[in-house]
Amino acid sequence: MTGTAGARPAPPTPFELVARLADVPEGGLLGVVKQDGDRVCLVNLGGTIYAVSNTCTHQEFPMSDGVLLPDGCLECAWHGAMFDCRTGAVKRFPATEPLPVYEVMVEGEDIYVGRRTS
Repeated sequence: MTGTAGARPAPPTPFELVARLADVPEGGLLGVVKQDGDRVCLVNLGGTIYAVSNTCTHQEFPMSDGVLLPDGCLECAWHGAMFDCRTGAVKRFPATEPLPVYEVMVEGEDIYVGRRTS
């Protein structure tokens, strides 16, 4: 039997709309929560959007309350732990564990976050 009758719907995309570009100005941070409850910090570094966990691995403080430095380091406002916003890598003590990183897709003015990659 051939044809399109009974065609399967497309699988759900792993990305979900979480913000608009205007919500995260260059150099800015924005905390969002995905449908699965993951807390994500969106980062605008030089016009490129990155997404890392919004929970500092040192003391569980919101990373979106911190500061983005010009070199791409994200500094936690509580104890000064620093992470690379692109890779989640620890750049300064007291943190010893990297931040989880998420897939990001920008379409037009919309920011979508996907699966955790690390």
